Amino acid sequence: MIGGFALFVVMGIVGIKIVPVYFSNYQFEDAIKTEAIQSTYGTRTEDDIRDSIVKHAREYDIPLTAKQVHVSRTGSNGTGSLSIEADYSVPVNLPGYSTTLDFHPSSKNKGVF
Repeated sequence: MIGGFALFVVMGIVGIKIVPVYFSNYQFEDAIKTEAIQSTYGTRTEDDIRDSIVKHAREYDIPLTAKQVHVSRTGSNGTGSLSIEADYSVPVNLPGYSTTLDFHPSSKNKGVF
């Protein structure tokens, strides 16, 4: 019974530390997809899009710099495609164990024409 309780406590601690990191990544991936869709048809430059992605990362407490975000546009606005990729790592400190979680969110959107 004590072993089961200890296992339950350990799972709770791990969940409290890891679940928010994955949830932030999920929200950030959604922001990247939205940005890719809107920017495919807009006139914003790649640097403006990159800055917007970094700003979204800060909203979700994700350690991301502009160098870690890759934005590439092919073709012209509305008729080409836009690709956004980001690579970042989040250190997670658990009692007696530390690890780093690597994330690679990305999105690509192609214009209708």
